[in-house]
Amino acid sequence: MRFIESPVIEPPVRDALFSIQQDNGSFYIGTTVWLYSLILRAVEMGTDCGAAGMGLHLLGLQNIILTDIAPVMPALKRNLKSSKPLYWTNSDQIKALSLPFDLVIATDTVYIKDTVAPLVSSMEALIGDTGTVLLGYQLRSPEAHHLFWEICSRVFDIQKVPHWHLHPEYAYEEADVYILRKKL
Repeated sequence: MRFIESPVIEPPVRDALFSIQQDNGSFYIGTTVWLYSLILRAVEMGTDCGAAGMGLHLLGLQNIILTDIAPVMPALKRNLKSSKPLYWTNSDQIKALSLPFDLVIATDTVYIKDTVAPLVSSMEALIGDTGTVLLGYQLRSPEAHHLFWEICSRVFDIQKVPHWHLHPEYAYEEADVYILRKKL
């Protein structure tokens, strides 16, 4: 269902309104706000201190799970009201979540070869058929790197975001951004 009553949609985001202009007269579906786009659910893998997840929350995303490995959780807990560890290698924890999610954000998660297969399996299990993985990537370990892309290419269609599409202050030569979508 799309909003058709108004040329401007203003969902509340914290104490402000997020103003979105739409073209109700257009025959193209991408020119209007669809209801589902305002109720996305997301998981962030490799959260670190929680900056990206907190940013998404400030933009209005209410249903987001922030995850990282156990040694990182104390730092994350200091920055958030509540958080709990989600281990990629624990399929029971993944299944216990209310699946699927629309978006998985993973940043700097490929550096230990033994965690690559569980990471890709978790990403696959977490998103729905139309979901997206947004991956911030930097080569940390050649062994993990090769295995990650080998497994990913079996499960996902992979699109590299060109550096010129990224904000110039954050488009580092050694870091890349990828969009992964399930192969159907």
